[in-house]
Amino acid sequence: MPSSASSTPKILTHDVFLSFRGEDTRQSFTSHLYHALIEKGIDTFMDDEKLKRGKPIGPELMKAIEESRFAVVILSRDYASSTWCLDELAHIVDCKKEKELQIFPVFYH
Repeated sequence: MPSSASSTPKILTHDVFLSFRGEDTRQSFTSHLYHALIEKGIDTFMDDEKLKRGKPIGPELMKAIEESRFAVVILSRDYASSTWCLDELAHIVDCKKEKELQIFPVFYH
């Protein structure tokens, strides 16, 4: 029996969404990973530095998570001390349950 009419086709804009604490890894590991993925033709979303610390994650970030096939979560030493990172991670986990987003944790240091 087909699923309910509420099922809508998934729109996947990005192959990979990178979740990271900018202060910890933006200028090192994360930026190298981002460029390596792009070089291989993998569409990768990495937030830019315009996003303000201390503000709730914006709708564009939520949408980027929802429209990604994979989330790479770079768990640096201070990742969990950022409420923004934790909100982002909570949304990633929700998308894993609801949209079959695949999560790949990377433990950095």
